[in-house]
Amino acid sequence: MESRRAFHLSYPALFSIHTEPPMQHTCDIVVIGAGPAGLSFAAAAAPSGLDILLVEQSSEETLANPPYDGREIALTHPSRAVMEKLGMWAKIAEDEIYPLKAAKVLNGGSPYTLDFPAPTDGKGQLGFLISNHNIRRAAYESAKAYPNVRFLTESSVKEALNGNDSVTVTLANGDTVSARLMVAADSRMSQTRRQAGISADLHDFGRTVIVARFAHTISNENTAYECFHYGRTIALLPLGEYMTNCVITIDNRRVHEVLDLSPEALAADLEKQLHGKLGTMSPAGSRHTYPLIGVHARRFVARRTALIGDAAVGMHPVTAHGFNLGVASADLLAELIVQAAAAGRDIANDTLLERYETRHMLHTRALYHGTNFMVKLFTNEAPPAKLLRSAVLRLSNNLPPVKHLITKQLTG
Repeated sequence: MESRRAFHLSYPALFSIHTEPPMQHTCDIVVIGAGPAGLSFAAAAAPSGLDILLVEQSSEETLANPPYDGREIALTHPSRAVMEKLGMWAKIAEDEIYPLKAAKVLNGGSPYTLDFPAPTDGKGQLGFLISNHNIRRAAYESAKAYPNVRFLTESSVKEALNGNDSVTVTLANGDTVSARLMVAADSRMSQTRRQAGISADLHDFGRTVIVARFAHTISNENTAYECFHYGRTIALLPLGEYMTNCVITIDNRRVHEVLDLSPEALAADLEKQLHGKLGTMSPAGSRHTYPLIGVHARRFVARRTALIGDAAVGMHPVTAHGFNLGVASADLLAELIVQAAAAGRDIANDTLLERYETRHMLHTRALYHGTNFMVKLFTNEAPPAKLLRSAVLRLSNNLPPVKHLITKQLTG
């Protein structure tokens, strides 16, 4: 023991831990979160020539090759236009883009459906379905192509301070980032939003979303279904005529009723739930689960700070508007910043940020609260609510102005 102590005292350098000193990064815009919204914003703002730095917890390898996560994203025509403008659409294989021609809504065990047929305005379909991992990869490739877009991967934020003249972000490893503008795109549970002093309305639905792909023997006719069955909600998203992504939403206390089933048993259960609508069903992919929590920030901006994507609004998936609102927020904010940069104005001035907030808030607030109201109604199984559910479906089906308004929301 004595000789071992002497050895340590004689050669301390051999046992010291070498650590790199903290680094100081500077940029024009720091984006917290490199999900689809953050990446889309970076690609949209990059033509300004501004120095854009994205801080992301995942590795660069994960950004370049995101794993399949079970989520199929319903895209509106305006979202496609934004993705085409950013070069994202061309980066997705044609056979991975699925047409969404029509949609139907069912209530309980009733055969009556609320129908949204293919539009007759020349578009030919309501929208498109693309897997989330393909969108993420395309967004990363589009943003990465710009030399003024940089990444700090495998990095998490410890503290974010928005001062009068700049923002300072301190990372968990001690590095700091100084920027003129901070953009929060770090999920609906955004810590950046909280540190910027922005409160949010959160709604925990007390339900879990379970998603998985199933092959089947009867064509889905490229039609989506929202089935408000008693006890659970089942959304059917067509991935070609003979493949469907099934999205099951169920009370957290009953989630074991689905998760305890084998893939084959779940396929048989879905056949029964859907009364054989898709014929014989068989599992065609892995199963994934997500908590169902909605959020709407009460403000979308603070001093030198803006929220986009789920950090601003996290929607219930029933209206399939989550990504569409996210890409719309990224495109809108980037457009205002590109204009300000071209005119030599402050890219984080109060007028610009308030303009962004006003326009995006107008787009989201009514949709968010209206969606939550509809979900509350169509998951309420008290006898009066069941009657009202049926009445709402019939009213929506037979009042052209109402149906036209809903269709416009679906198509964007």
